[in-house]
Amino acid sequence: MRDVFSHATQASIVLTPVLYLAAALAEIAGCFAFWAWWRLDKAPLWLLPGVFSLVLFAWLLTLVDSDYAGRAYAAYGGVYIVTSLLWLWLVEQRLPDRWDVIGAAICLLGAGIILWGPRG
Repeated sequence: MRDVFSHATQASIVLTPVLYLAAALAEIAGCFAFWAWWRLDKAPLWLLPGVFSLVLFAWLLTLVDSDYAGRAYAAYGGVYIVTSLLWLWLVEQRLPDRWDVIGAAICLLGAGIILWGPRG
């Protein structure tokens, strides 16, 4: 089994979820800044950190070890969904329901298959 995973792949398996989590937090924070400005009547200054966060999000996704952008983005989607539900719970103080949790688990499984499934 050791031959199946190279050192680079092992590093990728550790680093990729960290990059995806950081990207998700940056994207959600950036989008929330726009949400707060538009929907919660916050000052337009909220847009500045929002734009910065969205640029950071895009840059972080470029660091993921993937040969194709579309595959990296598809796998990221699962992490984004889970992180969004954590945001719902921790920031917006609304507990995700069981359907949120089941859906997020299915998405994470799919993201893992997309990202680390054998290619040949």
